[in-house]
Amino acid sequence: MKKVLILILISLTQTIFSQKITRITDIHKDKNGKVILQDENAIYIPIDIEIKPEFLGGRVKFNHFLDDNYKKSNKRPTHQGKLFATFIIEKDGSLSDIKVLRGIGFGSEEELIRVLKLSPRWKAGKQNNKEIRTLYSLVFPIQI
Repeated sequence: MKKVLILILISLTQTIFSQKITRITDIHKDKNGKVILQDENAIYIPIDIEIKPEFLGGRVKFNHFLDDNYKKSNKRPTHQGKLFATFIIEKDGSLSDIKVLRGIGFGSEEELIRVLKLSPRWKAGKQNNKEIRTLYSLVFPIQI
């Protein structure tokens, strides 16, 4: 139940605090059911797009990238938790508007932002064979 409430909170926070996001109700479809792009610079949520954005190498490689580049302050973990973050994957695959929605303190939020800024370019999401800006949510478990 706690996880469901956290996911609802993340979804609501993304909707409220992000840039212009095209919501499912704002998406218009043609008679064949294909989504019609309304605004070239709109930010789409990945639920209803044809090709979702992807880290080169997939989710496993992205997790390895995060683990390899995240610097922990202590050799013996004393705190553990999860960081909840959102960012926008731009049309060129770069990351922007990186926000940590919930952290555990001790500099963990700043370190996650630093690591995400180091990220190589992603494959952008596509709709109707056009690259689009996509909002991405991340849950990163850590022990510091």
